[in-house]
Amino acid sequence: MCIGLPMQVIAAREGFATVRGRGEQREVQTTLVAELKPGDWVLVFIDSAREVIDAERATEVNATLDLIAAAMRGETSAHDHAAFALPSAMSAEQLAALSGATALSKEAA
Repeated sequence: MCIGLPMQVIAAREGFATVRGRGEQREVQTTLVAELKPGDWVLVFIDSAREVIDAERATEVNATLDLIAAAMRGETSAHDHAAFALPSAMSAEQLAALSGATALSKEAA
């Protein structure tokens, strides 16, 4: 699985941009997105900008990544809640809908 990191463009030139986000700065390829300018936000996967996003979406993705990082450190609390349900908290019907399958009825189970 690959996770996109929201990063803000600080400089751009043809085919590349210098971006900053999540505590790092790096050079990424931009051939898959429209022309960028300083201040734009992109989702970066490994070494490429794959999608142009707005600041609100960047904030949402950063908040979700922060929750994941806290959970991995064992720092979650009852006050933390993501904008989505994890599969372990879903019902059989929700899991079936997520996978595109039909849930088994109680009679068939």
